[in-house]
Amino acid sequence: MSGSPETPRDLAHLGHVEMLTPRIEASLAFFTDVFGMTEAGREGQSVYLRGWDDYEFASLKLTEAPLPGLAHVAFRTWSREALARRVAVLEASGHGIGWTDGDMSHGPSYRAHGPDGHVFEIYFETRKYQAPDALKPALKNQAQRFPARGMSMRRLDHLNLLCSEVEPTRDFLRDQLGMRLTEAIVLDSGIWGGAWMTATNKTYDIAFTRDHSGRRGRFHHVTYAIDSREEILRAADIALEAGVPIETGPHKHAVQQTFFLYLEEPGGNRVEVANAGARLMLDPDWEPVIWTETERKKGQAWGLKTVESFHTRGTPP
Repeated sequence: MSGSPETPRDLAHLGHVEMLTPRIEASLAFFTDVFGMTEAGREGQSVYLRGWDDYEFASLKLTEAPLPGLAHVAFRTWSREALARRVAVLEASGHGIGWTDGDMSHGPSYRAHGPDGHVFEIYFETRKYQAPDALKPALKNQAQRFPARGMSMRRLDHLNLLCSEVEPTRDFLRDQLGMRLTEAIVLDSGIWGGAWMTATNKTYDIAFTRDHSGRRGRFHHVTYAIDSREEILRAADIALEAGVPIETGPHKHAVQQTFFLYLEEPGGNRVEVANAGARLMLDPDWEPVIWTETERKKGQAWGLKTVESFHTRGTPP
């Protein structure tokens, strides 16, 4: 399932996520004051936000909408030529939606529907962040000054989608976008319960799990990274003091070993704080790790049982 090592690696990294919220001001206050992100700009019904070490203008586009959820997820390609190769594959597959002019954070992009209805975007031309004087860092190899506000998110790490079936999205990301499978859950019935895939040397840029409601195209969570486990413990205290609902954690996942904390932002979307930088996918012919149903029923790495809402709640609700 990992594909050939000769498969072109045209995606450079996960670029940004557009999240929908029915409570734009409350969500914005959460992401700036509690999550500790920086507002980079506004356009129409959207606010652009960034972690302090994101090199691009924004990694989160927060858009006002009647219901919470995911509008699209975007990946930057390595080059214009890589973008053209991926567009040709997407158009030939019948998944293509078409070109956009981009927005205030990046240039022209091509969008496609995944098998479950999620919207994927790829682009190359981007706007790199130029910090104003008040946010200029002391070290020139850093995009922005450390904000020392709230949880102070460093960078976008990954996202998780809910799918009515896991296998078609797995194949779409592998065959159409050239991503690698690193870990997966296969149930006793043979049905896939989840998959974790990467476009980089990270262990995963995107995960997707089976939606027990049977619905299509829903959103599970977006994840931002900070530097240490200790900072995640502090983040839990910050959430507690701010009255932010904690769904589960702090704890350690068995799959991918991510140290995690799951929260609910005011718009109703699930967000994760993670320390995910320790494991890297350096092996060019990595054989995906397959977890059985019995193994997953043991809970997380240190025995914490996964809360029921983690399997059932997504957005839109």
